[in-house]
Amino acid sequence: MRIGIDVGGTNTDAVLMDGSSVLAEVKTSTTEDVTAGVVTALRGLADAGRFTPAEVEAVMIGTTHFTNAIIEGRRLAPTAAIRLGLPATRALPPMVDWPDRLRSALGGHVYLCHGGHEFDGRTISQLRPDEIARAAEEIGRAGVRSVAISSVFSPASADFELRAADIVASVLPDAHISLSHQIGRIGLLERENATIVNACLRDLADTIVNAFTDALATAGLRAPLYLSQNDGTLMDVEFTRKYPVATFASGPTNSMRGAALLSGLSDCAVVDIGGTTSDVGMLANGFPREAATEVDIGGVRSNFRMPDVLSIGIGGGSRVRESGVGPDSVGHELTKRALVFGGDTVTATDIVVAAGHADIGDRSLVRHLDRGFVTAVLDRIAHDVADTVDRMRTSPEPIPVVIVGGGSLLVPGALPGFDQVCRPDHFAVANAIGAAIAQIGGEVDRIFAIGSRSREQVLDAARQEAVEAAVAAGARPETVRIVEVEDVPIAYLPGNAVRVRVKAVGDLHMAERA
Repeated sequence: MRIGIDVGGTNTDAVLMDGSSVLAEVKTSTTEDVTAGVVTALRGLADAGRFTPAEVEAVMIGTTHFTNAIIEGRRLAPTAAIRLGLPATRALPPMVDWPDRLRSALGGHVYLCHGGHEFDGRTISQLRPDEIARAAEEIGRAGVRSVAISSVFSPASADFELRAADIVASVLPDAHISLSHQIGRIGLLERENATIVNACLRDLADTIVNAFTDALATAGLRAPLYLSQNDGTLMDVEFTRKYPVATFASGPTNSMRGAALLSGLSDCAVVDIGGTTSDVGMLANGFPREAATEVDIGGVRSNFRMPDVLSIGIGGGSRVRESGVGPDSVGHELTKRALVFGGDTVTATDIVVAAGHADIGDRSLVRHLDRGFVTAVLDRIAHDVADTVDRMRTSPEPIPVVIVGGGSLLVPGALPGFDQVCRPDHFAVANAIGAAIAQIGGEVDRIFAIGSRSREQVLDAARQEAVEAAVAAGARPETVRIVEVEDVPIAYLPGNAVRVRVKAVGDLHMAERA
C-alpha cells in the first residue's frame, strides 16, 4: 500500500492505494502552516480503518511550500551568487531582472569572477582560484551559507563550476552549494536564476523535510518519504534537500498523472479545476508535456524543466460578479465565506449548487440566485475552460479531455468544441493519486560530441545513462523504460555536437524494512 498526499492552495488531499486501486480518500482544508493539514489528512485515512501503519510501503507528498516561499518572498535564506565569466557578462550582473523584494530578501551578495566558455567551447578566461577563495571568505564573513555558482555555457563544459565549488567548499565546509549545470539549461540568466532560487530554498528544504518526517512519525508511519517532482517522478528526501526547486509545479503534474491512471488515456488534455485556479496541460505517453520556453516563478525567469501548464483564475472558490468569474478566490476560506456555508460571498461553488449539479452546504441559501444568471455563469466557465484547452493544442486533430479536481463540477456537461470529455471516478483527488503512483525517473539533458561515432551510438549511450540514473535514484532495473528521446544538432559547436535529452522511468524499488 501507498499513501499519496497533495497540498494545494485550498485543499490538502490524501489517498490510500493498493496498487492502482483507491481504498480510501480524504479532502481537508489546507492549513496556514500546511504541515498541520498533512497530519489531519493522515489521521483521516487512519480513521477509515482500512490499513495498519506497517502495511504502508511509502508515502508520497506533492507540496506547494517552495513555490509559495518564492511567490511570497518569505523564509528565503540569504544567498550569494558567484558567476564565472569575466571579462564578459559584466553588463548584466546576477539577479539583474529580479523583483526588488526578492533581491533584497536574499541580501544582494553578488560576485563576478573570471572563467566561463564561449558558445563554441573556447575558454573566455582562465579560472582564478584566489579570486574564488576571496569571494568565499567575504561570503563567510557576511554569515551567508547558501551559494549559487554559475558559469557561462556550463552545460557545454561544467569543469569551471566544479572547480569553483571545490574551492568554496574548502573555505566554507558547511555551505549549501548549488551548481547551474545541474539545474538549468542553456541560457545564462535563466539558468543562473534557477540556481539562485534553488540555493535560497536549501534551508527551507531541511525544515520542510523534517516537518513531513515528523508528521509521518506522529501518524505512526515508518514508511519512507518521497516528494513529487515537476516531471511526474519522485525524489527521496536527500535529493529534496539538495534540489527543492524540482518540486515547483508538482501539483498540476500529479493531477495529470492521476488523470492518466483514472481515465486510461495516455495522450489527452487534462483540466485540473481546484479551489483557486484551473490548470490545463497535455499528456504525451502518460507524462506531462514540458514547457519549451522559460517559465516565470514569482517574477523570476528561469529555464529548468517545468510542465507546460496554462492556468486561469477559475476554481471552486472563485468570486462571482455580474462582470464575470474570478480571477480572485476565497481560497481555503471557502467553507466560511461561500453562501452555501452561511457566508456573504457569491462563489463558483454557490453557482454549481444553485444549478443542482452538486449537493454542498445548504442549498436553500442560494435559492434566491437568478436562474438566468446561474446558467450564464456556467456557460462562461465552460467557454473559458474550452478556450484554454484549445490554446494548448498543437494540432487540429480531435483530442479527448479529462476533467479532474474538486472543482471539476463547475463543468457539469460538455466543453464547446470537444466531443470526448470525461470525468473519471475519484476525480476530486486525482492529484493525490498522481503522487501515490509516481515512478522514479532518470534524465540526461546535455551536449554530446558525436566525433567518429554514429548518431545512434550517441543516443544509445544517452539512453543507457538515463537508465542508470533512474536505477541510481531508486528504480527497479527490470521496470525501467525510456519514455522520451530528443536530439537537436548544434551547428555552432565543434565536434559535430548534438544536444540530447532522454528520460527514463521505472517503478520504485521498495527496500525491506525491519
